[in-house]
Amino acid sequence: MTLRWRLTLFYTALLALLLTTVGVTTLYLMRSSLIAGLDNDLRGTYTQFTSYVQSTRVSDQLSLPLDATRNEPDQVPDALMLARYQFPNSSLALEQIDVYDRQTLLDSLERARTPEDREALFGTLRALRDASRRSLGVDTEKPIALSEAELAALIRSSGGQLFLNHAVQEPYRPAPTMMRLMVVLTPLSQGLPGQEVPGSLLGSSDGLSIVYVARSLTTVEDTLLKLQNVILLLFVVGLITAGSGAYVLAGQALQPLRRVQRAAERIGGQTLTERVPVPQTGDEVESLATALNAMLGRLEDSFDAQRRFTSDASHELRTPVTAISGHAGYLLRRTNPNEQQRESLRIIQSESERLTNLIASLLQLARSDSGALVLTREPIFAPLFLTEITRELAPLAQAQHTTLNTTGQDVTFEGDPDRLKQVIINLVSNALKAGAQTVTLDSRPVDRPATGVPTVRLSVQDDGPGIPQGQLERLFDRFYRLEDSRSRDQGGAGLGLSIARGIVEAHGGRIWLESEVGRGTTAHVELPIGNVPVLDEDDVP
Repeated sequence: MTLRWRLTLFYTALLALLLTTVGVTTLYLMRSSLIAGLDNDLRGTYTQFTSYVQSTRVSDQLSLPLDATRNEPDQVPDALMLARYQFPNSSLALEQIDVYDRQTLLDSLERARTPEDREALFGTLRALRDASRRSLGVDTEKPIALSEAELAALIRSSGGQLFLNHAVQEPYRPAPTMMRLMVVLTPLSQGLPGQEVPGSLLGSSDGLSIVYVARSLTTVEDTLLKLQNVILLLFVVGLITAGSGAYVLAGQALQPLRRVQRAAERIGGQTLTERVPVPQTGDEVESLATALNAMLGRLEDSFDAQRRFTSDASHELRTPVTAISGHAGYLLRRTNPNEQQRESLRIIQSESERLTNLIASLLQLARSDSGALVLTREPIFAPLFLTEITRELAPLAQAQHTTLNTTGQDVTFEGDPDRLKQVIINLVSNALKAGAQTVTLDSRPVDRPATGVPTVRLSVQDDGPGIPQGQLERLFDRFYRLEDSRSRDQGGAGLGLSIARGIVEAHGGRIWLESEVGRGTTAHVELPIGNVPVLDEDDVP
């Protein structure tokens, strides 16, 4: 994954975390605010309802359903009609446990430590509640039922109040409605001042009542759902916008680095004089470009020193080696040495020639590295070019009982015939040294749609022992030899493929090897065709 994408994903993920935190916090605060407002409304409704109950004889009237007025409006007492229209959005219920006062009930709960005692206490409370329950807006068949744990929490609460989210079955509705429920344990008396109220309905003035005030949570849930949808929409839009912006900004921030990268990729051993652009950004990219240019300067100096040393050493060595070879030849021709002396002189002469070839190769590599390799480009007819090489190497191949073949298509390309002949001869010589029985030289055009440059491929295929995959690329390293003893015996110094690659790259092409152990090796040389006319064999000298 590129640095640009990593930066984009990092900032997008960071924003997603931030938006999620903000969204969850907003929903939580909004829910808390709405619930707090609903609780305040429930307290107000409770105050109004208790005042209404204390001033009106509605104990029996509250047992009628909220919608009773729809069916028999003439049979509904005025007090209930008033209660229905005074609390239109609330569900209300009243239960009396007038045999207890607050302290007595709390003491009874504290004494009920065993399951049998708790069951007896809550059974008594349940019977009292069921017998005295009056409700408005609650289905009488499915009244509000507190669990023992909720009832115990109500009794123990300091203010005698408990807020719950509870399912309440409203009259004529198929399913319960989730409501916010306020439950209050309070002394409550009913009746108008100076008016007698039956004790079976009201209890003593010190008796306790449980008042239920409930209001639907539908409005709260709808509001939260809309807010959640808005937050989700903003989350998606924000992420897409932030991700796109982060991708664009990361691309702009990394643009100087990409320019430095492209410039660095163009710099090679022959282009060390070039430098990467230094963006005037005042950041780490500018420091990196400056450091790269300083490193390139040091490399250029080192390469120049190496080239000068190679060139100077080769020139200096050529004269004494030529003198050694000349004197050895003179002694062989002009004197009468014995057989042992003659053998020593032949070895001196052979090694002098080998050293001369090595010096010539080093000089050529030095010129190639410095870009001073001069190419004489002219049209080359591939089949005739390969046939000439085959004819030149035929005696050497026959001596090793090797068959040389030439195949391929008629292709004309532009290049230096002498330099390219050196490359192909080196590849064929390597095949012969490896002990190949058949060597095939092939030429064919190659289509490269990606580059749009027409190319020609010259291949040398043999049926030798093959080369391990891990050593194919290393063969192009200088002085690297697959089999040191054999190469040394046959005069190889490990520079042939390095020189061949330098010549091919000077033509703007590439060279590589394909091999499989036990099945032979194929060397490919791919070169641009260039601007050449279509030639026949008669047109080529």
